[in-house]
Amino acid sequence: MQSPLFGHTEAQTQDRYALQNPQLLRVSLTGHEDVLARKGSMVAYQGIIEFDAEYQTRGQQHARAHTGEGLDLMRCSGQGTLYFANLAQYVHVVDVDHQGLTVDGSYVLALDSTLHWDTYAVDSHHGISGAGSHQLNISGQGKVALMTSGQPLMLQVTPDKVVSADADAVVAWSTSLRVQMQAQTSSSGVWRRRGSTGEGWELSFAGHGYALVQPSELLPPQGAQIGQGLAAQYGFGQQGAHGQNHGNIWSN
Repeated sequence: MQSPLFGHTEAQTQDRYALQNPQLLRVSLTGHEDVLARKGSMVAYQGIIEFDAEYQTRGQQHARAHTGEGLDLMRCSGQGTLYFANLAQYVHVVDVDHQGLTVDGSYVLALDSTLHWDTYAVDSHHGISGAGSHQLNISGQGKVALMTSGQPLMLQVTPDKVVSADADAVVAWSTSLRVQMQAQTSSSGVWRRRGSTGEGWELSFAGHGYALVQPSELLPPQGAQIGQGLAAQYGFGQQGAHGQNHGNIWSN
C-alpha cells in the first residue's frame, strides 16, 4: 500500500511535550508525572495508559458554581505516548514560570499535574459579567498546551504601551499585567456592541508582559447580567472597576 499519508509518521523527539503537527499535541509519559488533559481530547495513545476523571477540590467546585469558569480535565498516567487534539484547533506549548499565566479555561488542552490554578474576576467599568470576565490564573513550574482558532498574535505590553483587545478574541496573558474590562467610552456604548461597528467589550492590558490574541471572535454573551433588574442586564451595576483586580479570587 502506498500513499502520501505515510509521510505523516510519529514525531521523533525526547521532549515531554511536542507538536506532532500544528493541530496535534504529543505528550510522553514515563510513569513519574501525570498529565491533565481536556476531557475527550485524546485521539490516540501507545503504551500502558490509565485515564481517570480529575478530582475537583471544594474551592474549584465553588469557583465553577459561581463563575462558570473552570477546567474539565481527565488525569492520564502510566508509560507511553499520548496524542491530544480538539476540533483541529492550533496547539501551542507554553512554559509557566514564577510570573504565572492567566487564560480562558476553554482554550486549555493539557497541562502538567504539578501546576495550580484558581479563578478570578476581571474588573469591569460597568460591572457586567460576560465574555472574558472570569479567567484562570495558572501558577507553578510546568507546561501548558493552549489552543487557538487559527494562528494567534502575541502582543507585547510595556509601561508605555497599553494594549486593548476584543474580550472574545483574547486567549491568555501574563498574570503580572493589570487588566480591566471596558466598553465604548460613552455610556451609551454599553447598550450595544459599539453601535454599527459590531465591536463590544474589550480587555485593556497595562504593565509589562504579553497578551495572546486569536483571529476569531465569539458571539457576545446573551443576557449577560450581574445583580437584578433591567439595568443589570445591560451592564449597569454597583460593582465598579478598581483596576488592580484585588479581592476577586476563587481559589482551590
